[in-house]
Amino acid sequence: MTPKDVKTALTKVPTHVAIIMDGNGRWAKKRGLPRLAGHKAGTENLRRVIRASVEFGVKYLTIYAFSTENWGRPQEEIEGLLNILAEVIDRELNELHREGVQLRHIGHLDRLPPTLQEKVLDAVELTQNNTRLVLNLAFNYGGRDEIVCAMRDIIRAGIPAEKVTPELVSEYLFTVGVPDPDLIIRTSGEMRVSNFLIWQGAYSEWYITPTFWPDFDRDEFYKALVDFGHRDRRYGLVASDGSID
Repeated sequence: MTPKDVKTALTKVPTHVAIIMDGNGRWAKKRGLPRLAGHKAGTENLRRVIRASVEFGVKYLTIYAFSTENWGRPQEEIEGLLNILAEVIDRELNELHREGVQLRHIGHLDRLPPTLQEKVLDAVELTQNNTRLVLNLAFNYGGRDEIVCAMRDIIRAGIPAEKVTPELVSEYLFTVGVPDPDLIIRTSGEMRVSNFLIWQGAYSEWYITPTFWPDFDRDEFYKALVDFGHRDRRYGLVASDGSID
């Protein structure tokens, strides 16, 4: 399908897509490979999805790369994931910058090795003025932790309770300045939120696919966007035709 065909077929493109990239380990196990091989394959696939996001007109892409709970995994796997992140930044940053991708980090950097923290901060600084696609990397991120951090910052700012509104809370989240996700995709068929964007995703549409993340290519992404185009988003109100159900 050509880009021109895509523009014709996609009747409604989400501004912000967030993805829980699940199934790397099962993808590897199915092939008799170590789990890290699945994570590396998932990283390679990310390049395809970023390009597809630009092609399809998505403006914000948030990927769930490492949760605050993932520190409980075997140390070997954790070290492997940290190394993969460093390798990806080294290998992909310049091309992402040339393609107009702005990289942002959401979550905490303090538990990452100092050299990796520096790589992430340098990547954010280098790409800060790019506008073609904003790529939010959720690494050492947790939705509950994000809300707790926001509440602490609001209290520290001395804001009285009666002044606290949903709009104010959003200004203290890691995603400040980023619209809430229109569509959240979870690969591998799992039916869980997994502590991901639990404030921002209050009215997001969800798309669950059994496809493992390394196999979630451009065509699979396109299917998700087509499905989104058929949704009637209500935000707690009635349907566009006036019906309730």
